[in-house]
Amino acid sequence: MHHVSWRAAGDAEQRSWQRAIAALGFNVTPVIDRTYFHSIYFREPGGVLFEIATDHPGFTVDESAERLGTRLMLPPGLEPRRSRIELLLPRLRLPEAA
Repeated sequence: MHHVSWRAAGDAEQRSWQRAIAALGFNVTPVIDRTYFHSIYFREPGGVLFEIATDHPGFTVDESAERLGTRLMLPPGLEPRRSRIELLLPRLRLPEAA
């Protein structure tokens, strides 16, 4: 397991969690823009990494809902490593349309 993630309804709720977590003495990250959502991270005393992420802007930020899942989409920061990433991924076959 890499981390456990929870959903925040939006940026305001996420900021509220960020303040509450910091007030408890945890080291919480600034908001990180992950292209498809915004995230904050912190570790609990046992070392487990937790994430609180928003739904927006969403996975349709760079492709239509009809095209979701039909090709590998990468955030801009990973695009220069596309060929290396693609070599590591197993080949998938999409089911034929009925």
